[in-house]
This record gives sequence, C-alpha cells and structure tokens, in this order.
Amino acid sequence: MNSDTTKPTILIVDDLPMNIKLLGDSLKSSYRVRLATSGPKALAIAGSGNPPDLILLDIVMPGMDGYEVCRQLKARRSTRNIPIIFITAKDQEKDETMGLEIGAVDYITKPFSLPIVNARIRTHLELKRHRDILENLSTLDGLTGVPNRRTFDERLSMEWRRAIRESTFLALLMVDIDHFKAFNDNYGHLAGDDCLKLVARSLAAAVKRPGDYFARYGGEEFACILPQTDLGGIGHLAESMLACIETLHIPHRYSSVADHVTISVGGACLLPTAPADVNVLIEAADRCLYEAKKEGRNRQRAIDISLPLRRVGTR
Repeated sequence: MNSDTTKPTILIVDDLPMNIKLLGDSLKSSYRVRLATSGPKALAIAGSGNPPDLILLDIVMPGMDGYEVCRQLKARRSTRNIPIIFITAKDQEKDETMGLEIGAVDYITKPFSLPIVNARIRTHLELKRHRDILENLSTLDGLTGVPNRRTFDERLSMEWRRAIRESTFLALLMVDIDHFKAFNDNYGHLAGDDCLKLVARSLAAAVKRPGDYFARYGGEEFACILPQTDLGGIGHLAESMLACIETLHIPHRYSSVADHVTISVGGACLLPTAPADVNVLIEAADRCLYEAKKEGRNRQRAIDISLPLRRVGTR
C-alpha cells in the first residue's frame, strides 16, 4: 500500500458537508483527500505549492459556481493541467456539454455510484501520469537528461521579470568544455557523448540551491541561472564547478590545457531594470567565458555589469 506521502491527492469541492464526507470516506484509503466548501478556497488550494493531482468539483455552489472555478483553473498556467471531474445534480445535456467544453475531463451526475467514481478517478490519474511523463521528457535534453535550451530560455525570461519586480540580483553562468572538438575527433562521438553526460551530471550536482536552474545550452556548452546572486555567489559556484570536473579526471590527451577534461566558466550578474533586455546578461556572461578561454581556459571569469569595473576570476 502507498504511504501517505506517495498517494495521489484528490481535492473535493462541494458546499454540502454531507457530500464531502461521503466522497472523502470512500477515497481516503487510496488517496490523500483535501476539502474545500467554496470556489475561492478551491482555487487557493489548487494554486498552492502542493496542488492536488485531481479535482472533484460540484457545479452548484453559492458565490462562485463550479463552472467559474473550472474556467479560472484552466486559465492559469500552474493549474491548467489538473484534471477536473464535475460531480453534480445538473443532469441536462447542455450542462454536461458546457462542463466538458470549458475543460473538465469527465462529468458525473448525482446520485452517483461510488465504484464508478473510483474507476473514473483511477483512469484519469493514469492518463495524467502519462501526460506528465511526456511533458517532462519534452523539457529535458535527450542526451544528458538535464533541462534543454527551450526550457532554459523560458526560465531565464521568468527569472528576469521576477528580478525586476523584486529588485533583486540575477546572475548567469556559461560553461564550456575545453577543446571538446579535439576530444570528439580523437576519441570518437560515443566517447564524446559519454563525456557530455558525465560533465552534465557533475555540474548539475554542484548546483545546490533549489531556485538555481542548470541546463544544456547547446553542443558542449551549459548554463546556470542564479536568482538573487551577486558577484561573490557567481565566483563560489564557478569554483565548485571547476573542482567537480577536475575530480572526474576524464582523460584528454589532445587538450592543450591538461591531460584530462577541463571547463571554462563565464559569469555575469546585475540588478535588472525594465528598459534593459535579458540578452544583456547573456552577452556579458558569454564575453566573460570568451575571456576565460583567451586567458588559457580551465578558469572562470565573471563581472557585475551593474558596476562594469568589478570582476572576479581565477588562475
């Protein structure tokens, strides 16, 4: 049997305590059950940091009815993928049609059969699980398993807007494997793929804070978004990344830097302002990466572009 922490969560929304108790008692052995007796409360629970996996939603409720709850859930990016099953006394064809057209995955009329409700819940949870798997796969780089460039671009844009709203620093690291073309040319592309996977895994492990976002930027290049991070924070993570790759000691006899694989790191941070463009941060981090390579590779360079003369680096 599943433990409470691994059970799917079902949110039951109904203004009648008797209906909530009936459904809740039938589901609590297999699911974690949360309850709401109004539309606003349902929206608050669904939009929280611990959203439900599925919602059983009544239509006829005072104030905000179930149709409006459904519309608002489907309009929000954070809640639009939560399956909604209407359970209601409204049994007209037009009512069911409306419910399905605004985004519900199913429509059950009262009085209902508990075994049928349970069967439909299981079906829609399984469908959601498969959708989640496919969605997760679409956000990951197929070779390394870390987030891909598309999701990196989306996340950077989101963090840029957040930093403007909250007047906080935003930093970006760009990481490049030194002389990777020579590695591929001499060891072969299969070995190159293995190298990329090992490096990606090691760099991702060096990123400790939950809010930081590490991704494959393209080819042998990786990037990491660091919210609320200044120049000192950039330097600390960049040094950790350099040390992690040194520890791997992947042989690379064709590098002019060392007898093993190394990386170069460029970083930049600033306090974003509305007139500026996120490309300013990308270009600054890329310039610092170029400087690190020009100065001999296997090192890091970073700049605070709010204060252009402030730089840090190693070696």
